[in-house]
Formats: sequence, structure tokens, C-alpha cells
Amino acid sequence: MRTTLLLLMLLLSAFTITYGQKVFDTHIHGGANSVTQVDKLTSAGVYKAAISTSWDLQKTYKSSINLTLVHGLMIACPNGKVPYSDQYCYNDQEDFPDIKWVEELIKENKIQYIGEVLSQYYGISPSDERLYPYYALAEKYGIPVGIHTGLAGPDHGSPNFKVRLGTPMLFEGLLQEFPSIKVWIMHAGAPYLEETMAIMKYYRNVYADISAINNPYIYPEADFNNIMKKLIDAGLEDRLMFGSDNADIDMAIESVEKLEFLSVQQKEKIFFKNAEAFFKLK
Repeated sequence: MRTTLLLLMLLLSAFTITYGQKVFDTHIHGGANSVTQVDKLTSAGVYKAAISTSWDLQKTYKSSINLTLVHGLMIACPNGKVPYSDQYCYNDQEDFPDIKWVEELIKENKIQYIGEVLSQYYGISPSDERLYPYYALAEKYGIPVGIHTGLAGPDHGSPNFKVRLGTPMLFEGLLQEFPSIKVWIMHAGAPYLEETMAIMKYYRNVYADISAINNPYIYPEADFNNIMKKLIDAGLEDRLMFGSDNADIDMAIESVEKLEFLSVQQKEKIFFKNAEAFFKLK
């Protein structure tokens, strides 16, 4: 009995050393090598991840014993393509997917969320009525919607991209049209932080992921600290979710771990507990 208990303790210790912090990454995309990408995520402690990319590439990503994948569907693809990529979002090379096809994907549990919504890259508001049929499906079936906000990197290949379309204040139209919809603000809306806090305070069904802002190559450590402090002080700790957006996963995790003003419990909420609550499907 004692030997068995000792062996179990050693196994648990090895698991902790190998995987470290338990993480639900709510924002990843397809990579050049899916096996390497998945191995890197699991070695960092990611046990669940929400992925969206071109449909052909996404179909190659499968859940494993160590990593459960939650699949999304990009919509509003500029010239039919995934930004930063030469891949078409869908096989028909259209900008928007067929609405009946999308509903079938939801019914067959082939997708569990709508996103990344690329409205800003497409050059339209996230509350543009062309997106409403997809939001209606999300509300009907109780699946979340993730919408790009903030800024963008270079060479995204989207000629109609507009900075002004990255503010979360533009969510208000869709939130009033679909009051039961579950939405998350990708990249926490930065640099439109005041707008993010205003929307999240008023609309309790809105969450935010912290991808990009937890990348020190995009937001220096001091800036990330200030952003997170403001979000926490605004009382939003129960609706902030971890995301990496394909950045170095260890670095993204470390950025959160280094936030000394966060308690262990608050870090657990950000790393996985809030996402588990948000992605809980009907």
C-alpha cells in the first residue's frame, strides 16, 4: 500500500513538473506543423484550446488524450482568405460561408463556436447585419462568438482593414439584437481599454481573452501589467480568459504568472476556470 501511494505521488509530481500551470487557451490558429504546435501547447500545460483557421487545415487538428480541441469557424474572410495567409477560409472560396452549412456543422458538433469573426479585417462593424444570421445560430444553439478587436500586425493582406472598427463599443448593436448571445472580446479590445470595460460592465454575457496583450513583443511588460490591473480593479476577474494567438506559449503563460497583484485563485480563473464556464455548451 505504501509503495503504491509513493508511486502515485511520484507520478503526480512528474505531471506537475512536465505540465506546470493548467491552461485553457481560448485563442489559437493553425500552424505550419500541427504536431509540433500541439506538442508545445501540451508541454506548457494546455489541456484545452479553441482553434480556428482555414477549414481544410482545421480538419487536420484532432483532440488527443492530453489536449481537447474546441473548433471554431472564421467568418467574414477578406477576399475569401484567412488574414496573414494565402489559404481560403472555405472550399468555395467565398467571403461568407453558406448559412445552412454552418448550421449543419453546429448540429453535427463539428464546430463549438463562431470565430474568429474577422469583421475589422473585412472592413465592417461587428454589428453589421451581414453577420446577424451567424449570430442568430450562435444564440439559438448556445455556442460562443469570438470577435477580433484592437489592432493588427503587418502584412495581413486585408485591404479594407480599419483601426476604428476595432473598438468593442461596436458590439452594442449585436448585443441588443441578440441579448442571450455569449460573446468574447479577443485581445481584450486593447488599446480601446475603456470601451472594453464599459461594455463588459454593462453586458454580463461578454467575456474577453488576453491574447496579444500578454505578448511582450507586442505590449511591454509594464503595459500588460497596467492593462490587467485596470481590468481586475474594474471587477472583471470572472470574465477574463487566457489566450495566446499562436505566440510563444511559455512566454504568454509567464506574463500572467508574473502579475504579483493576482492571487492564486485569480490566476486559476484566468488560466482555465473562466473559460470552462464560458464555453460550457447546452
